[in-house]
Amino acid sequence: MKFENAYFELAAGTSGQLPASDMPEIVFAGHSNVGKSSLINKILNRKSLARVSSQPGKTATINFYNLDGTRLVDLPGYGFAKVSAAEKKRWAELIEGYFNQERDLRLVVMLIDARHPASKDDMLMLNYLIDGEFPMIIVLTKIDKLKPNERKKRLAAIPDELDVDLEYMQPFSAVTGEGVEDLRRLILECAENNED
Repeated sequence: MKFENAYFELAAGTSGQLPASDMPEIVFAGHSNVGKSSLINKILNRKSLARVSSQPGKTATINFYNLDGTRLVDLPGYGFAKVSAAEKKRWAELIEGYFNQERDLRLVVMLIDARHPASKDDMLMLNYLIDGEFPMIIVLTKIDKLKPNERKKRLAAIPDELDVDLEYMQPFSAVTGEGVEDLRRLILECAENNED
């Protein structure tokens, strides 16, 4: 699998526009402005394949990227206050529509900003994924913005704040590249791991 080979496949604004699930899928979920696009670009070694917006809440579609026969699925960021109630409802329908379909979903990468306690919306998403028994990891973004002492405190506090049994929690920085190789390795494993 060559990460640089990835290309944008399609954007779905309603659940009816979702493509057929005909290949393994790795899903990226997180709060608006948590750094999903930056993370996807860093993993794929591309500057702007996933559009990075300075305006939170701008990604209103599920974006699909094809990576050598595996799909990377970028969900709309949640929790942005300045979005209308109708738009929030459409997002919810879209995301639930995705998770409610029979899909070859190998992994959900749940992004949380390392600098802050998880938000109410983070906890809602986390519990939704746990209740649905989706395979999941937590990635702590923007880790480079913490001083060594702050980083140590946050990494110790996060498991208690989330109140979940975490098998895998990966610090990540789109600036320094910390965590990139670990995530690439995990994506490879998930993509190649054929179900019994």
